[in-house]
Amino acid sequence: MAERFRLSLAQLNPTVGDLEGNAAMAREAWTEARDAGADMVAFPEMFLTGYQLQDLVKKPAFAMDVQRVLARLAEDCADGPAIGIGGPLPGGAKPFNAYFVLQGGTVAAQVLKHHLPNYNVFDEKRYYHAGDPSGPVRVGPLRIGIPICEDAWFEDVTETLAETGAEILLVPNGSPYHRGKMDTRQAIMVSRVIETGLPLVYLNLLGGQDDQVFDGASFVLNPHGVLTHQMPAFEPALIHVDFENGPEGWQAVSGQKAALPDTWEADYRVMVEALRDYMGKTGFRQVVLGLSGGIDSALVATIAADALGPENVRCVMLPSRFTSETSLEDAADVARRLGTRLDTVPIGPAHEAVLETLGPIFEGTEPGITEENIQSRLRGVMLMALSNKFGEMLLTTGNKSEVAVGYATIYGDMAGGYNPIKDLYKTRVFETCRWRNTHHFDWMKGPEGEVIPPRVIDKPPTAELRADQKDEDSLPPYSDLDVMLEMLIDKEASVADVVAMGYDRATVKKIESLIYISEYKRFQSAPGARLTERAFWLDRRYPIVNRWRDNSGN
Repeated sequence: MAERFRLSLAQLNPTVGDLEGNAAMAREAWTEARDAGADMVAFPEMFLTGYQLQDLVKKPAFAMDVQRVLARLAEDCADGPAIGIGGPLPGGAKPFNAYFVLQGGTVAAQVLKHHLPNYNVFDEKRYYHAGDPSGPVRVGPLRIGIPICEDAWFEDVTETLAETGAEILLVPNGSPYHRGKMDTRQAIMVSRVIETGLPLVYLNLLGGQDDQVFDGASFVLNPHGVLTHQMPAFEPALIHVDFENGPEGWQAVSGQKAALPDTWEADYRVMVEALRDYMGKTGFRQVVLGLSGGIDSALVATIAADALGPENVRCVMLPSRFTSETSLEDAADVARRLGTRLDTVPIGPAHEAVLETLGPIFEGTEPGITEENIQSRLRGVMLMALSNKFGEMLLTTGNKSEVAVGYATIYGDMAGGYNPIKDLYKTRVFETCRWRNTHHFDWMKGPEGEVIPPRVIDKPPTAELRADQKDEDSLPPYSDLDVMLEMLIDKEASVADVVAMGYDRATVKKIESLIYISEYKRFQSAPGARLTERAFWLDRRYPIVNRWRDNSGN
């Protein structure tokens, strides 16, 4: 009979800083793995502490607590399968990003991350020392090479492990989602398998942390890049992978292969899971949001209903004298279709009172954007009052196009604790609404069917802060604006590059200027779900004070 090794893979959702809770989750998975006859149960990168830790990882008291919880976990799980689990290891001025192998009641081995990512959302050179590459760790009959996350994106670490006797590669990851990430991961891991000739286990973290969502979707590859196991995306799972030692060495016995979502489902799931975990991990159960009758707030209300259940969503219509009857009807229709509560809080009297109060100071000036923005800020005041009174987190509803050019009122409609659509351009907002109207899955807590009325999707966007106002009075059509924004922001293209696509130079320069002068607003904006590699906050960091402008193409 062929020699066998059972490796249990725990794709689970830890919470940053909840050391005891994360360790309890590990014990539960270890017990299930032990009962299934596993030789080892593996957890993702930084599972014990959650990820990313940012400056929390440098706090000495936190580091001591991690070591205490780790030692007790090893003691509690002494009689049974080995445990592989990620966490920080003290290292003087900075810790190491480490992966611990627990056997027989102690930390039997530790592997240190060598390549520290320092791009996009990662700042690991700020937080960690780089460890030296190490050899494989023996667990029972098997020598396991453990390249931690980024170490598997470079051939040197995996090559060293293969040369020093590794028989399989276990890659613990904290790899957050962005559109198209899964294809990139699999392509790189297939390269490592082909280069080394070894089976590879890619074990990814799960769950939302601030703006990032770790999407799981762990998988196992045999030599020649053959997929043997595919774990689900966005779902907790514990699977048992059997390896057999035959004439060609250790190989995984083929097992379950979950179907992965397409891009539209994945993006929407990220927005739902990001909100669900942000709420759950911060202790909130219910949300409140302004429902204007427009498409952005309708989509946010739908995401909230899918994440939390309609009974936990309070929608508020805050009409002014500029609010159309159509908007009132559409907001009511959205709330009815979703099954959420809808309250109406008119802001007209408050607006008149503020204008009267400021009248002596404003005397002799022409009414304009100041008076318009008072309405938006009054809505923020009302919504924050409801949030405070009832303990409901306020959601803000600005899409990426608006956030990019500052087409939002700071301390007004930008007020809130989280923004699910912050990284979704307006053109994708339209398509996402159409997609949600025709798709429903078990993980959605909201109703199925056409939950966003077609009239809401099709009508011209407007802030309704003055009579007959339309977004296109101030901005190019979103079909054009979003192309310019993707070029200038996501691709860091020059003005000349965008003009070469056929756009008017004066318009492109105006959009470039709006992007730069709105930096201070984004600096103060609510966090939101990351969908792309150029999301605002950690992916794209610009100075607030910045006089440089691109004069190419003159």
